[in-house]
Amino acid sequence: MIPLKLGISTCPNDTFIYENLIQGLAHSPFSWEVTYADVQTLNEMVLRGELDVAKVSCGVLPLVENNYKVLSSGGAIGYGCGPLLLSSETDVFNTNQITQLPGKNTTAALLFRFWYQHEFSESPLLVSYDFFDRVYKNLCSGRISQGVVIHEHRFTWKKDHLRLIKDLGAYFELKTDSPIPLGCTVARQAFSDDLIVSIEKEIQKSIDLAWSRESLVSSFIREKAQIEDDSVIEEHIRMFVTDFSYNMGKKGLEALKSLFFYT
Repeated sequence: MIPLKLGISTCPNDTFIYENLIQGLAHSPFSWEVTYADVQTLNEMVLRGELDVAKVSCGVLPLVENNYKVLSSGGAIGYGCGPLLLSSETDVFNTNQITQLPGKNTTAALLFRFWYQHEFSESPLLVSYDFFDRVYKNLCSGRISQGVVIHEHRFTWKKDHLRLIKDLGAYFELKTDSPIPLGCTVARQAFSDDLIVSIEKEIQKSIDLAWSRESLVSSFIREKAQIEDDSVIEEHIRMFVTDFSYNMGKKGLEALKSLFFYT
């Protein structure tokens, strides 16, 4: 078997896509050594060339394109699924307040800059960075007044009494007429075309098995998730695991081009 180092996040869409692959598909030519990490950490690991296959932010692609290639499967591209700019205080953005972002190289950070430049005709200066779960905790505790949230926190902000300033994904869709390319799976550029195709097929098999089971939320997904509510986990899966996750196709590739053309 071919040993490969895989990196994914603990978010339900990643664990849903990769669970069956990680646990071992029948007749698989691969064995997987898995790293679970925050998406910005995965971005940084790929920047250092430490992983063979990884789910990363689309925003980091220009920095790794010489060493990694984008796979057609395993990504997160869709409609109505983008990051949210939230406030712990008001629904009005304050340019004099620091906005906390979930990692410097994340697509969320890129989409925030895209919105800011269009609205204020300049680049944002007052930003800070933290892991996505800490951004949310900082908002909820009032440590920060403005922050961009991603993943499962897209479904919990209302109950935690946060305020929506802007749906950054909806803004990108409106301005570009494109689905939102949030994340994608990459593999080493040095891999042969045959090896790449085999990895893509493994991911697709894993997705097929995940959709075919009676319950979308398995104990594996529940154990890794940052939340305990199965209904929220399932909502997360259905929002972020789309047809583009199985095969991004021409429209998915065009979405990636739109991300970098417009930003």
